[in-house]
Amino acid sequence: MKIVMVAIPNHHFFQWVNQLKDSGYEVFWFDVTDGGPKSNKIDWVTQLKGWKLKWDFPMRSRLKKGVPKLYESIQKINEQPIDVVFKKVLDDIKPDIVHCFEMQLTGLPILSVMQDNKVPFIYSSWGSDLFYFEEKGLSKQDVKTFFNRTNYLITDCKRDYIIAKNNGYVNEYLGVFPGNGGITIDNSKIESHSKRTIILIKGYEDGVGKASVILKALELVSKALLKDKEIIIYSADTILESQIKNSKILSSLSIKMHSRYEFIPNAKLLELMGNSCVHIANSLSDGMPNALLEAMSMGAFPIQSNPGKVTEEVITHNKNGLLITNPLDEKEIASCITTAINNKELRVKAQDFNINFIENYYNRITLQPKIKELYKNVQKH
Repeated sequence: MKIVMVAIPNHHFFQWVNQLKDSGYEVFWFDVTDGGPKSNKIDWVTQLKGWKLKWDFPMRSRLKKGVPKLYESIQKINEQPIDVVFKKVLDDIKPDIVHCFEMQLTGLPILSVMQDNKVPFIYSSWGSDLFYFEEKGLSKQDVKTFFNRTNYLITDCKRDYIIAKNNGYVNEYLGVFPGNGGITIDNSKIESHSKRTIILIKGYEDGVGKASVILKALELVSKALLKDKEIIIYSADTILESQIKNSKILSSLSIKMHSRYEFIPNAKLLELMGNSCVHIANSLSDGMPNALLEAMSMGAFPIQSNPGKVTEEVITHNKNGLLITNPLDEKEIASCITTAINNKELRVKAQDFNINFIENYYNRITLQPKIKELYKNVQKH
């Protein structure tokens, strides 16, 4: 079976694709951005890159930086349209299935090509993809037109299937799967409750991610509760640095930042989660956050925003985590942090519950045969 995957270069995508390694499927990745070199994370996949430029001329980078207007004019002639290139890809490969990950960045750019063929077309919704589509600049008609051609749907939460149906999707639903194909669980990195001293924060501050509000909340938390804690912010946007520097309270705390553009191996991030008493993530929009599932698998007590009621699919408030109802309210988040740190019994019970929950429903090893079978079932139809 030949499968053409259409996606941006993304860690979660690479993890999903690697669930098909040694499956016997012939897998191709069409990188819609055509950005960067081939990925060694999926070196067994045929990677379709280097398609965008008709001519990668000498001194191109210098021209782009030094004379941007001239460079723009040249690129209008020099760049190949994605629909022309993708049609040739399909003509050459003749795939049994096309699978796109995310609608706006990958699905819509190839839609005109897919409308001219009958190749089975799978769409995986990711993150804010469906929940926030209007805010991201898509119209209801854009989404409906896309769904008219989509044969199969995968979502990372139950919420997004309802949104899809409400926007015209009537074809087959393949179910809920985490966007990365499942969580790798390493029990050897899960520390006991008494050794957990880290407050771990996801540092997205990008319009949707609201890590800055978490930092404002920390200013309201009793300093006595934080004195023995190390605060680590990962995937941190640069703007948070000035927020910390300009705050007397924050600058007095033990805070370590890992930039959003600094590569942290997934195993290292999981180890951090396994040493964290609390994991906090806050956003205006999301699907089922992979980082949340990973934190739960490693026993870190989750404090998480709940856009569109998606997080409550895995967290029951005051049982196995705390839900943020208003991601812009630092007082509410401060109250959650205080509750989590003070209530050791709640954290201990949640740790055991969450580790077992992820083991039963999101374990990568358990999901792998289901993902392989998913493609077989599509091919049979």
